[in-house]
Amino acid sequence: MTSTETPQDAGDQDAPARWERRGHVGVITLNRPRAMNAVNAALAAAAGDALAAAAADDEVRVVVITGAGRGFCAGADLKEVARGHRIDDRDHPERGFAGLVRQWIGKPTIAAVNGFALGGGTEIVLSCDLAVIDETASLGLPEVTRGLVAGAGGLIRLSRQIPQKVALEAVLTGEPIDAARAYELGLVNRIAAAGTALEVALGVADVIARNAPLSVQHSKRVVHRSRDEGSDWEDPAWALSDEAMAIVFASRDAREGPTAFAEKRAPRWEGR
Repeated sequence: MTSTETPQDAGDQDAPARWERRGHVGVITLNRPRAMNAVNAALAAAAGDALAAAAADDEVRVVVITGAGRGFCAGADLKEVARGHRIDDRDHPERGFAGLVRQWIGKPTIAAVNGFALGGGTEIVLSCDLAVIDETASLGLPEVTRGLVAGAGGLIRLSRQIPQKVALEAVLTGEPIDAARAYELGLVNRIAAAGTALEVALGVADVIARNAPLSVQHSKRVVHRSRDEGSDWEDPAWALSDEAMAIVFASRDAREGPTAFAEKRAPRWEGR
């Protein structure tokens, strides 16, 4: 995004999660900065609705998730939990923690980890396709230190994204993982200079958004789904790839891409 572009659909600036569209990039901002964006029921509902809106908006090709203030997300609002209050969206419990971690969308998602992101904050990061982390931020799953478990996907996803022994050390000790170690392990794609995580994430998002939307979405789907289909020499995994090829190669964009290349111009994607 260039500095001259104007965010659209910014909505209520005081809402517990804000949604805006910047060109072809949707930005969801968790917006409880005084509570380090800890998740309560209102935030879960607002963030979940924002992600659903991004999925339904044909102009949006990539979604960036970040936090307001100096934190990304401090996880569950334990004060609400201690009071016996629900912290999920009771209208959409299927969306999972923060309305995000179990809500699949076909468009790529990027976590812009601008600060503190332990517990549920890390689980949001793990649910995203890509991640950019501020050099001063840390990830981690400290639930065992509070008599809890990382039940918002941390125990499932961490061991799928890094070696099992490293994942077990993280979840059994509850110790944080700093930005450099997170990058070394492949938990994040980029380390950003202090205060620039959102800017760097938007830059990555812009690169993705310039590509053919249908191609990007089906590529994401095959990468995620094929891991459950066994060997890459067996038919089930190839069936997913073949299905994606059949859809994408029959699209208008598949004709537009080579045509634009031959005519030495930028492609005009239709997403169909």
